[in-house]
Amino acid sequence: MRLSPLVSLFVGLITLSCTSLGNAQPRQALGLDAEELRVPQIKQQLPHLLHPFTTERIDALSAINSSMNEQAYLAHADAEGNRLWKEAVTWVQQQHWDDRPLYWSRLALRGELKQQSPQFRASPIQRRMALNAFELSSRGISDLAFTQHTDFKILLTGFDPFLLDRHIDQSNPSGLAALALDGKVIELNGKTAEIQTVMIPVRFEDFDDGLIESILSPYLSTNSVDLITTVSMGRSDFDLERFPGLNRSATAPGNRNILTGANAQNPITPQLESKPLQGPEFVEFSLPVEAMQRVIGRWEINDNHQVQTLEQGKFAANNLLELQGQTSVQGSGGGYLSNEISYRSIRLANLLGSTVPLGHIHTPRIAQYEADTARDIVAQIEAMLAQAITAL
Repeated sequence: MRLSPLVSLFVGLITLSCTSLGNAQPRQALGLDAEELRVPQIKQQLPHLLHPFTTERIDALSAINSSMNEQAYLAHADAEGNRLWKEAVTWVQQQHWDDRPLYWSRLALRGELKQQSPQFRASPIQRRMALNAFELSSRGISDLAFTQHTDFKILLTGFDPFLLDRHIDQSNPSGLAALALDGKVIELNGKTAEIQTVMIPVRFEDFDDGLIESILSPYLSTNSVDLITTVSMGRSDFDLERFPGLNRSATAPGNRNILTGANAQNPITPQLESKPLQGPEFVEFSLPVEAMQRVIGRWEINDNHQVQTLEQGKFAANNLLELQGQTSVQGSGGGYLSNEISYRSIRLANLLGSTVPLGHIHTPRIAQYEADTARDIVAQIEAMLAQAITAL
C-alpha cells in the first residue's frame, strides 16, 4: 500500500512542523485534543452516531500493531481512513441523511490511534504522520479521483459540524452534501458532470498550515476540473458569496476551541505556512450565478454582495473597484472559515492564472439535526450544480 500523492504532500508538511517533538518518549501515548475529548459525551448521549463504522475500524486499526516498519504503519493508517470515508459515503447514499457518524467515528478512531503503541519503535513524528494520514484520507483526499467519462468535472468541499459545545448533536448540511454527492454523475440537457468531494475541518490551524492550498493546487494549476464549489452552513436561504475578504473577524472558536483573537474592531490576517497570507483585501468569485439561480426550490438563491470594512462598515459592494483601499472585516461569506475557504481558493486561482470557475455556497442553516431539511438542501445544491454545467 502507498499513500496517495495529496495525503503524502500534506503529511510531509505536517511533519516539518512537528520536528520539535523528536526528543519525546517514543512509545508514550499522545494526548487527546479538545475535539477528541468530546467523544465520551457522544458515547453517553448519542451512541448511535458511533455505531455505523467504529467497531470494525477499531479492530482494523489494532492490526497496526503488527506492522513492524514505518512504511507499513503509515500505509495502514491511510488505508483505514480511506475505508472509513468510503463507508460513510456509501451509508449516506443509501438514504441515511446524517453526516455526524463520519465526524464522530473519525474522532473516536483518532483517539484509538493515539493510545496505541506500535510494536516497532515509532518516534512521535512517525506516530503523528500516521495520525495525519488517517485524518486526511478519512476526509476523502485519498479518494479524490475523477474516473467517469463525463463532459465536466466538479470538485466540491463540505465542512464538519461545528460549535459543538453549544449543541453536541449539531449536523452540517454542507458535510452531508459532500457525502451524498461524492462520485455522483449529474446530467442536464445532455451534458454530464462527475462530482468528487472532500470534507474540511473547522480548525483555523489547518487553514494556516495550507490545507486548502494543498488540496486545490493540483487542479487549479492544470485547469483539470471545470468547477469548484466550496460549501458551508450559513443563513436563512442559499447565498452565493460574491466578495470574500482576506481577514478573520469572527469571535467563534474552531472545533478545538482555539480562538484567533479577532473581532470586528480588530480583524486579523490568516497565516500560510507561518507567514501572513498575502493577497488583496477582497476577491470576486466566478460562479455561473445566473444559471444557478434558475433553480426553483424551497429556498431563495441570493447573489450576496454584502461586505464589511473598517472604513465604511457594512454595505453592498457593486464591484471590486469600490473595495479598493478598504480593510476587510467581513467578506460576503462573513469573517469565519466559510469566508476564508472561499478567499483562499480564489486567491490561489488568481495566483496560478487558473480559468476554473469557483466560489462559495452558503446553505440554509439547520437547528442541530433535521434530516428532511438537510436532504432538501442537498437536493437543491445538486440542482444548482446541474444548472451550472449548462453554463460551462
